Amino acid sequence: MRIGTHLIASGDVSAEQLRADAAAALDLGTDSLWTNPQPGGWDPLTVLPALPGGSEVGTAVVPTYPHHPVMLATQALTVQELTGGRLTLGVGPGHELVTTGWLGLPYVAPARHTREYLEVLHPLLRGEHVRFSGEFFTVDTQITVRAKPPSVLLAAMGPRMLEVARDLADGTIAAWTRPETVESYFVPRLGDGARVLVMAMVSVTSDPDAVRERVARKFGMAGELPAYRAMLDRGGLSGPADSLLVGDESVVLRGIRRYRDAGTTDLILSVPDSPEERNRALEVIKSGI
Repeated sequence: MRIGTHLIASGDVSAEQLRADAAAALDLGTDSLWTNPQPGGWDPLTVLPALPGGSEVGTAVVPTYPHHPVMLATQALTVQELTGGRLTLGVGPGHELVTTGWLGLPYVAPARHTREYLEVLHPLLRGEHVRFSGEFFTVDTQITVRAKPPSVLLAAMGPRMLEVARDLADGTIAAWTRPETVESYFVPRLGDGARVLVMAMVSVTSDPDAVRERVARKFGMAGELPAYRAMLDRGGLSGPADSLLVGDESVVLRGIRRYRDAGTTDLILSVPDSPEERNRALEVIKSGI
């Protein structure tokens, strides 16, 4: 199982700090660096080429509705070339709250929309001339950037979205989930060879209750978003704080090994607060597995 790091690219974090956080994580042996859009924050794909080299870099995730597949394919191939072929492109439909509530865009039939999106995106990434007329997209164009097509992962949580990931992606990106759900729900639906990337909030601490309280306050709203709510319900979790891997070194290492044994191929560490907290978790994990 590979261990990655999630970098928070919010607007109050400077570019210098992002690079420093990435460098510190790489020094501790992280296998990959990931970021995603934050409200008012940095564009994730633009950030990635500016990070220190040497590891896989990825998006977890770019929302599909605000990004036309031709535009995203163009941007992704540009980043792929600038990073020396290290990009993994994570995409997903996002949430209606953001797509419609914040951006005023229709959020219609996310599984059908995503399937069609990937049917357009993949041949564009391969440099093919795409002539496509569907329910959501009409495309007649080609991208001539000479870059190796990046691997594509899909943020898929519901059964229909996991069917799309199985058919048209190299794996899935999951959040707010525990090892038991990885083993019983994600792995059987994706098939052999698929990547199962889990975004896991991890904290090595002697006061796990305090960390859970912080997470409940800071991320409680995530439990109200339909896709996340369904994911939590599948795992029997009342809220995001219940998905935490938190405790002393032995507790955290047992949890990490449980994710590995459940079929997680990539565990991407996120933290409740500071880079120092993330680095402490990385030190423990890298020394213990």
